[in-house]
Amino acid sequence: MEALFLGHAYIDLTMQTNCMPKGDEKAVAKDYAVSFGGNAVTAGFSCAKLGRSVHLLTSVAQDWLGHMFLDMAQNYGIEVHRRSVKRSSLSFILPNNGQRAILRARDDEYLEDFPILDLSALKLLHLDGHMPDAAIFYARKAYEQNSLVSLDGGALRPGLLELFSFVHVAIVAERLCEQMSLSHNEMLFFLKSKGVKIGGVTTGSKGMLWYDENGDVQHLPSLKVPKEKIIDTSGAGDVFHGAYCASYLERPDDRWRNHFIFARAAAAHKIQHLGNEAGLPSQKDILNACSAYLEGE
Repeated sequence: MEALFLGHAYIDLTMQTNCMPKGDEKAVAKDYAVSFGGNAVTAGFSCAKLGRSVHLLTSVAQDWLGHMFLDMAQNYGIEVHRRSVKRSSLSFILPNNGQRAILRARDDEYLEDFPILDLSALKLLHLDGHMPDAAIFYARKAYEQNSLVSLDGGALRPGLLELFSFVHVAIVAERLCEQMSLSHNEMLFFLKSKGVKIGGVTTGSKGMLWYDENGDVQHLPSLKVPKEKIIDTSGAGDVFHGAYCASYLERPDDRWRNHFIFARAAAAHKIQHLGNEAGLPSQKDILNACSAYLEGE
C-alpha cells in the first residue's frame, strides 16, 4: 500500500444553471455532471489519475449509489476498504460565478468498526477529519512509523484538534480559521505549536498563505485563469490536495514549494470543468496549466 486516503464518500450531482426554480416553477439546466465526491475521496481519485497507487478507506452503502461509487473507483484502479453505512451520501452542487452552493444528505452512522489495514509499506496517509475514530487511529500509526500524514482541515470536526498532533502537513481552509476565531497568521502559529512541519491556509482565488520546511511564512498566489473559463470551483481544493500528495510520492525529497506549485496548476485545471471527474488533471494537463497561466497577486 503506497497511499491511503481516509474520509467520507459522496455521490455529487453538479448542475449548471442560470436560475433556481421556486414554488411550482420548473427549469432546465444547461448541463450536469455525476461524479464521486468527498474531500479525501476526491483527493484520492486525483492522486490516482496522476499515476499513483491509491487505497481508500471510506463509507460505502449497499445501494445503487454505492455500486456506482465502487464502479468509479474500479475504473481508476483504486482499492476501496469499506466501512458500511445504511445509505449513500449525496451532494447537490450549484456553481455560480466562481462560488458554489452545496446541499448535502449524509449518513455517517457506521454499521461496523473501521477495518484494520496493514500499513507496513505505507508512504502517505491523507485525511479530511471525517470518520474521527479511524482518522486518529491511522494517523497515530502512520506518524509513529514516519509515513507522511497529510490533513485537509476544511472545518472544525470532532477529534480534529487531537488529530493535529499526528500530522506532518496540514492545509486548512479559511472556514476553520473562522470557527477557531484565528487570523490566517494565528492559524499558522497554531499549526507550528502542534508540531506540524508544513502548514497553510487556502484562500480560494487569492492562493495560499503557508510556511515551509524552515518555518518561513510566504504567500503562494493562485494562477490567473480567465473568468470566462471558470465553470465549477467545487472540488478544486480536493484536487489540490491529491495533486500535492502525488507530487510528494513521485519526488519525496523535493521542496514543498514545488509540490504546491504542481498542485496549484492541478486546481487551475479543475475549475475549468463541470464536476469532479471531468476536472481531474493528467500530468500533461498540469504542464499545460503551468505554461498557460500567470501567477496572480
